[in-house]
Amino acid sequence: MEEPAEVRIGRGQRLAEAFREDLELYGVAELEERLEMLQAEAARVKAQIDRKRAGRAAADALFPPRAE
Repeated sequence: MEEPAEVRIGRGQRLAEAFREDLELYGVAELEERLEMLQAEAARVKAQIDRKRAGRAAADALFPPRAE
């Protein structure tokens, strides 16, 4: 008998699932902890955006985009 194939989770799927979660089930302390984690994730995402923009700016400085 064959092993079942691993189900691959798509990018952002877990985040989308978290957004659909029923928050009524959580207490205030749990909601505050969740909010802190979401704020930390937002800061992490913003930092990655900044790094990518800086990398793109450095590349553009070395290899200016062609005018078409």
